[in-house]
Amino acid sequence: MESTEKHQRSLSFTCGVLVLFLQLRLGLTGDCPADGRTWVPFGDGCYHFVHGAEDKIKSYTFDRAKTLCQGFELLTIQSAEENDFVFKYSPEVWKNNVNIWLGMYYDTNSDNMKWFGEKPVGFSNWEDSSSPSDLMPLDTCVALHTNTGKWENVSCLEQAENGVVCETDQKAEEVKQKPSALLSALVILSVVAIMGVSAVIWFLHQKRNLGTSIFTPFEYHPPFRVLDSDRSCLVEAEENDNVP
Repeated sequence: MESTEKHQRSLSFTCGVLVLFLQLRLGLTGDCPADGRTWVPFGDGCYHFVHGAEDKIKSYTFDRAKTLCQGFELLTIQSAEENDFVFKYSPEVWKNNVNIWLGMYYDTNSDNMKWFGEKPVGFSNWEDSSSPSDLMPLDTCVALHTNTGKWENVSCLEQAENGVVCETDQKAEEVKQKPSALLSALVILSVVAIMGVSAVIWFLHQKRNLGTSIFTPFEYHPPFRVLDSDRSCLVEAEENDNVP
C-alpha cells in the first residue's frame, strides 16, 4: 500500500511539472510584439535580430541602427546569461562573425558609460586589452563581437557595424488577460489522466489485497441435490411402510 501511494504521488508530481513547463513555454509565445517581425523571448525581454537582405552587404551606422529598431531600444545587456544568449543565438541569424551595436552611450553628467533608458552598466564583458581607448568620450560607443561575446569601444560617428539587435520588455500583463485555450485543454487533460491512472492503481491494489473474494458475488452455486445417505434413508422408510 505504501509503494502504491508513493507511485501516485510521483505520478501527480510529474504531471504537475509538465503542466507548469507547458504554461511557461506557452506564456512566452504571447509576450513579444506582434508587428510582423521575428521576436525571440528570453528572460523578461524580447529580442529582434535584424537579418537584412542576403545579397547585400550589411553596414549600419549607430544612428541607422537606432532607426531600424522602429521605436524600440538597441540591445542592452544586464547579465552574463543575457550576454551568453546573444552570443549563442547569433549564428542562427548570421552566417559569419558580426559586430553588434550595443545601446550604450557616454554620460557627461557622471563621466561614465550608460545604457539607454538611464540604466547603469552593472555587467560588462570587455575585451582583454591593456591599451587605452583613443576615442573622444562623446564619440565612444560599444559593439559586441559574436565570435567571442566580448565588447569593444568603437566610434559612434565614423564606424559602421554589421549587426543590429533590438530589445523590449515582455508584456506579461497582456498575457494574463488572454489565457491560452490550448493551455486550458492541456491542464484539463492532465487532470483527467491523473484521475484515470489513480483509479486503475486503486483497483489493482484492492484486487491484490482481497484476492478472489472480490468476485464472490458471481461464484457458481449448483442446484440443490439430495445426498446418497439421505436417499438410502428414504428408500428404507418406504419399504417399512409396505410391510403388512
